[in-house]
Amino acid sequence: MGDPEEFNVEDCSTQRNLSAEGRKQAFRIGVRFRDNGIKTAYVVSSQWCRCLETAKLLGFGNITENQILNSFFDQFHLQDKRTASLRDWLLSYQLDVPLILVTHQVNITALTGIYPTSGEAVVVKVINGDSIKVLGTIVTD
Repeated sequence: MGDPEEFNVEDCSTQRNLSAEGRKQAFRIGVRFRDNGIKTAYVVSSQWCRCLETAKLLGFGNITENQILNSFFDQFHLQDKRTASLRDWLLSYQLDVPLILVTHQVNITALTGIYPTSGEAVVVKVINGDSIKVLGTIVTD
């Protein structure tokens, strides 16, 4: 499902936003991370309001917005370029804390081949700086 025709990335009232259940899922994902030893993380989010709210509800503090994570659902001609840019960016990631990306189903599927359900996280690992391996998924419920 795409965003409304009047969508404006800078105006949350024009976007599909998180439901109460979506907020609960985001909070529970953050809890699952902490329960599994991830106490700090670098969180990078799409600029969409529902992604930024999800990132905030994870509970790791500061969030960096990155347009490379923005949805291309209504602009599929951007898929290859956006996915290649995301892959290159991930392969060059050098921080010593876990990286959490908050993005959209189309972006996740294009990068990993996995079609996540609502509230599902896909866990990947960069291997030797030249490939990305899917380790699995985390379901909140």
